[in-house]
Amino acid sequence: MDAPLLALTRRRAGAPAGPSPETAAAENMRQLVQLRWIAVAGQTATILLVHFVLRVPLPVVEMLGIVLVLAFANLLGMIALPRHRVYDGEIMVALLLDMAALTLQLYFSGGATNPFISLYLLQVVLGAILLPYAAVAVLVAATALSYALLSLNYVPLALPGGLLADSADLFAIGQWIGFVMVASLLVLFITRISRNLHARDAHVADLRQHAAQEEGIVRMGLFASGAAHELGTPLGTLSVILADWRRMPTITGDPELAIEVEEMQAEVQRCKAIVSDILHSAGQPRGEAMESHAAGPFLDMVAEAWQVAHPQVPLDYAREDAEGAVVAIDAALRQAIWNLLDNAAEASPAGVRLTAAIEDRMLAIIVRDWGDGFSPEALAKVGKLYQSTKGAGHGVGLFLATNVARRLGGGLEASNRVGGGAEVRLLLPLARAEER
Repeated sequence: MDAPLLALTRRRAGAPAGPSPETAAAENMRQLVQLRWIAVAGQTATILLVHFVLRVPLPVVEMLGIVLVLAFANLLGMIALPRHRVYDGEIMVALLLDMAALTLQLYFSGGATNPFISLYLLQVVLGAILLPYAAVAVLVAATALSYALLSLNYVPLALPGGLLADSADLFAIGQWIGFVMVASLLVLFITRISRNLHARDAHVADLRQHAAQEEGIVRMGLFASGAAHELGTPLGTLSVILADWRRMPTITGDPELAIEVEEMQAEVQRCKAIVSDILHSAGQPRGEAMESHAAGPFLDMVAEAWQVAHPQVPLDYAREDAEGAVVAIDAALRQAIWNLLDNAAEASPAGVRLTAAIEDRMLAIIVRDWGDGFSPEALAKVGKLYQSTKGAGHGVGLFLATNVARRLGGGLEASNRVGGGAEVRLLLPLARAEER
């Protein structure tokens, strides 16, 4: 089987195309929860190291109490996160909580002279990425106020004699450690958060594209419904004229003319049936009449009806590999398969092939032809409205087939076959697959 050169909307039924803004916000909050656990572990290790190893006296009970409160708040956040939607205000509160905990820890350990005061930048930068301008302004104001207060009021550090030759060396080392910590955490979490935001934006753009396609389908449906109303009268007139012709002695006396008139009358009846289907479908609410049916009998009916309508094009049909498949079927699916077969017959009048198989919990309805195949430009535009090498007004068949498949939870793939010709695969999720 050839690898597809183009895949449109293929995914398992029910699988999301990408994170929505709500799920992206929840994922960003999850990143902040992880960052807070790192802060809890880092603060605990630093307090114990400085107090018990370096012998710098610290109010250990108060500082570890702050860490305990931060850990408890983080635990509550983890429990609540899957239960409700995350809003910007909650992210701002989470960052302000982290800032408050950092301010208290700095207050008990040297205030603005503590080299780890640069950790304030972490909350500010994360807020600038995740929050609107007004919320970021609140964070910046809170940071500036905290820094000013810590410059005026704090518990100074009492360094024991002989810790280092010069206390300035100790603060320089601390500043270097603080810089490395801030840089590392910013790179780690901004990369993850940016990935979440890019995925969210891509999902929103995909939704907008689908909305535009849906609008195009609605416009086409309105036009088709109006055209069906207009065509009813001339088709009825043609049907009456052909019925009169069949009774004329000139026609009845010429077998060839009689056969041609009969074929013309059959085509007019087919056009009237198509018009009736359009008018009937226009009156159905979206999604109505979509039910699960066995795929085999449905495909048998479609293949037989198409072959009757196109007796001059040989159809090689096989669906044994899809025995027992059950899929969601609506009236548009039959027309989508007809469109694919019509396109294949136009490219390959000598014959087309229609097969069905179960692949990875999907029903693959495959239409192959032996024509010239898709050009690279056509492959890049398969499934887009009015994108066709046949000229203006064409290309609707693949566009509709793509959207029908997407509406049923599947997708459409197009490729060129190695031996020549094209292959289009209509993929539908299985409702269930019975054992053969």
